[in-house]
Amino acid sequence: MLMNANEIAVILADQREDYLNEDLSQYCSRSEEAMLSLESKLAQVVIGVRRCGKSTMCTKFLLEHSASCAYVNLDDERLAGLKREELNTLLEAIYIVYGDVPVLYFDEIQNVDGWPLFVNRLLRQKKHIFLTGSNSKLLSNELMTHLTGRHNKVELFPLSFYEYCQLRHIDLESITTKAEGLRKGALLDYISKGGFPELIAEPNRKGYIDGLFNTIIKNDIAKRFKIRNVDVLKSIASYLAENYAQEYRPKALAELFGVSNHTVDNYYGYLKEAFLLIGVKQFSYKAKERLHNEKCYVTDIALSTDHAGAFSMENIGWRLENAVCVELLRRYHCQYAEVYYFRNKSFEVDFVVAKDGHVLELIQVCYDLSSPKTLKRELKGLTEGAKMFRCSKLTLITLEQSEQIDIENYQVQVVPAVKWFCSRKENLEG
Repeated sequence: MLMNANEIAVILADQREDYLNEDLSQYCSRSEEAMLSLESKLAQVVIGVRRCGKSTMCTKFLLEHSASCAYVNLDDERLAGLKREELNTLLEAIYIVYGDVPVLYFDEIQNVDGWPLFVNRLLRQKKHIFLTGSNSKLLSNELMTHLTGRHNKVELFPLSFYEYCQLRHIDLESITTKAEGLRKGALLDYISKGGFPELIAEPNRKGYIDGLFNTIIKNDIAKRFKIRNVDVLKSIASYLAENYAQEYRPKALAELFGVSNHTVDNYYGYLKEAFLLIGVKQFSYKAKERLHNEKCYVTDIALSTDHAGAFSMENIGWRLENAVCVELLRRYHCQYAEVYYFRNKSFEVDFVVAKDGHVLELIQVCYDLSSPKTLKRELKGLTEGAKMFRCSKLTLITLEQSEQIDIENYQVQVVPAVKWFCSRKENLEG
């Protein structure tokens, strides 16, 4: 049975009260806020994994700018099942509660079929639109189809290390022994516990992540893609989340779980679309090689270690590598640069940053460089990669070493992880 405007208006009035009563003093600034605009005629679209702070960032931005805004949370169970034919009724309810406001903010817009045409109509009416969503493919496909050239897409991840320290009131400026020790301790916490904002003050970490993990599996994937064997989907998701920073091998997974390669590929794609996993492709000048080789990371390390049934892995090096991967995506996707890895029979490079086919930087991540064998391996990857890709910017991120290594006419910058995470992102245009 369809809802009427007055019924929806009651729900919107409740949501309005929550929206206006948000305590901004509890929020930290997110770097992605700079990508949002109240003056733009484009729909401002913020996408990312559930609970990473999309709604919080948009709310903070709009309230701090005193925007005359109507807020609609479509992840509200009372609006579950809202149909496309009710969208006009929703608009009527907005006018009942808010009047003729210039800004409309729809949270988790992808929950309603037919939303793109509705948003397109509002844009033609000169409304300023803010949208959030937790499914990359749905949003991307719909945006390209109906909002071509009329949207500004902002990809949000869980907290960066810098933002994590802000919320925990960690001093990032002082050079005292105490401050440096606290920063290093915060880094170890960050790469072990992750950056979901609500987890900083949540005592039941495993309960929180298990609930989030199950919601992504059941609601964002199984329900949306009509998957019958949810247990297999969840098992594959758990396996990939626990075995992050490894190359994706669909044939081996298919044999392990007794399904086809096609099923594994589909499930892997869905897990990436829901932002539970990240796929980093192998760098190659050949499109075919980029298409078929990929390493798998988790969007946040908590998704690997804190859901029910997870086997807590102690490899801090992989955790640091995963955090660096997410930070690189955070810094460079907004500049239309891509992040890759490279591996052949002779050497491996953890991350290759490239734009328009040109390699800009090669990055290795190594938690501990005390072993001469380890240092030799990491330097070989950088120098061989530098020769192959004609790249002179070589970075080696580690826990605490800081030095410059001159080798084979190249300079390798060894950077402590705390310093690297807190550095400003480089402007690739400049």
